[in-house]
Amino acid sequence: MKSDSSNPAAPLRGLGAPLRSSEPVRAAPPPSAAMVLLEEAADLLVVHLDFRAALQTCEHAWRSLANDDAGTSLEVKCSLCVVGIQALAEMNRWREVLSWVLRYYQVPEKLPPKVLELCVLLYSKMQEPGAVLEVVSAWLQDPDNQGLPEYRALAELHLQLVLLPLGCLSEAEELVVGSAAFREEERLDILQAISKARQQQKLQHLGSEEDQKLNQEGSFSHKFLSLMVSLRRLWYCAVSHFFSMPFKKSLLAALILCLLVLRFDP
Repeated sequence: MKSDSSNPAAPLRGLGAPLRSSEPVRAAPPPSAAMVLLEEAADLLVVHLDFRAALQTCEHAWRSLANDDAGTSLEVKCSLCVVGIQALAEMNRWREVLSWVLRYYQVPEKLPPKVLELCVLLYSKMQEPGAVLEVVSAWLQDPDNQGLPEYRALAELHLQLVLLPLGCLSEAEELVVGSAAFREEERLDILQAISKARQQQKLQHLGSEEDQKLNQEGSFSHKFLSLMVSLRRLWYCAVSHFFSMPFKKSLLAALILCLLVLRFDP
């Protein structure tokens, strides 16, 4: 019986040739209309500095998102909002930013974290953090948003730029105590800062009450001084006419003067 090892194995043909798949290679899908418009809007904003045209292009792109893939639409929507916010800010129409983004997302809870962060930074820089107070609070209270990785950063931003500057200390405490986004050490540090802010708030309130009291006392003193000056002038006038009047008329004038003094005497 012959061994199989005596027969050399047949050579493998095509070993050096490139392996080919039996399926045809699929070409990359063309970019969506919204993606093309997004690139155009960014070019108008950054290169041409045509902010109005950039905003109009973003709005046109929103209308073309209905036929796009859902995942792609989320990313494109966020990018369109970023370009639109920048365009509105460049045209000094920053007050329209919040209403503009809510036009497309309808409710604050659905805003992308990046868009909400830009809104907080913008309105805080323009010294109107109260404009985003309710929007950010609603977003942070939504259970679906509390599991996002950006939740903690937005909560800290809300504390530093919105709640504390507005003096909403009770709301700040509720956010820190009720949120699991803060570690125990961070929670204690923030609560201590809130306590100091509350003490300063009380001191400012007491100071304003004292200033108001001093202003009231000063106003009363000014009125009393004016009254005394008027009475003195009236007295001099009465004395000057006293000797030129008959006795009965002089007595009547003196009586009227006494009544006036008693009436205005505090």
